[in-house]
Amino acid sequence: MKILQTVLMSAAITTSGAGFAADKKDNPFGLVYGGAMTENVKGQVNIHPVSYKLNGLDIVANVYTPANYDPNKKYPAVVAHPNGGVKEQVAGLYAQHLAEQGYITITADAAYQGGSGGQPRSVDKPANRIEDVHGMADFITQYAGVDNNRLGLLGICGGGGYSLAAAETDKRFKVVATLSMFNSGRVRRNGFEDSQLDTIQQRLKQASDARAQEAAGDKILYAGDADMTDEQIAALPFEMYRQGYEYYWRTHAHPNSTFKYTMSSLLDLMRWDATNQIELIQQPLLMIAGEKADSLYMTEDAFAKATGTKDKTLFKIPNATHIETYWKPEYVKQAMEQLTAFYGKYLK
Repeated sequence: MKILQTVLMSAAITTSGAGFAADKKDNPFGLVYGGAMTENVKGQVNIHPVSYKLNGLDIVANVYTPANYDPNKKYPAVVAHPNGGVKEQVAGLYAQHLAEQGYITITADAAYQGGSGGQPRSVDKPANRIEDVHGMADFITQYAGVDNNRLGLLGICGGGGYSLAAAETDKRFKVVATLSMFNSGRVRRNGFEDSQLDTIQQRLKQASDARAQEAAGDKILYAGDADMTDEQIAALPFEMYRQGYEYYWRTHAHPNSTFKYTMSSLLDLMRWDATNQIELIQQPLLMIAGEKADSLYMTEDAFAKATGTKDKTLFKIPNATHIETYWKPEYVKQAMEQLTAFYGKYLK
């Protein structure tokens, strides 16, 4: 049985900030989530750092294999990938848990981000991110033991939006799941909760000027590149951003993970939307989100527009916020119960 996992936004699970610090310092694989593997033990889940080429760029990834993995057998696979995060964070958490369920999983850093290649750094264009998902499928379907007829997809946060887009046309993915889906295009265009509709043209002008500056060989401008104090984080208007900054910059920080992206990327982001052509998804679809997440409206919108599949389920984790689905044990457990049943029904 085998599993491929693609998570577009990564996050890690830890029981506390102090526990995270110890994990980060001591973990030989650089994993920063609670309960992360510290060594490969025979007969248990193992992690395999790998690299491959994607459109000329070096992509770094981790493959998780299940206990007693035998390359001569056939396993289902699931793919996972992050948005702003890296494979050592939430993507790794869910990949490890899925491997514990008997799947082969893969998590990779996005092109131009994390440990993967590409210049300038922190380019964040939808076409690249969707291609990352296809690239993970290319790699994992050649991995020893993977059953290409039992390939699933998991997209987390921004990766959820890009995974939906990839699955519209990539029918290697037999099933599609998202966790705390984040529609990067809608938010970059309209603002969170559509709060910046009156500044769209102004922000497009800034992005256009940034691209012109890049083309002239001048300084590359970035958005989202801010080192905020605890007081500034607490004053942010949306819970997802407050908890997100705490997660990525405090309790689960990783040196390869950053919120920033090139300002010129907005030319592509602001004309893109995760729900465009979503009716092309005919595969079984599971969408999971926190009941109290202020990003829930994005999952609900995408779910309603996914009219091409006759088999779709929306599960809201009671009392959970967006970021809490990345690390809080009780919410991760509920998400995994849903994923286990979903993948088990179609991939095993």
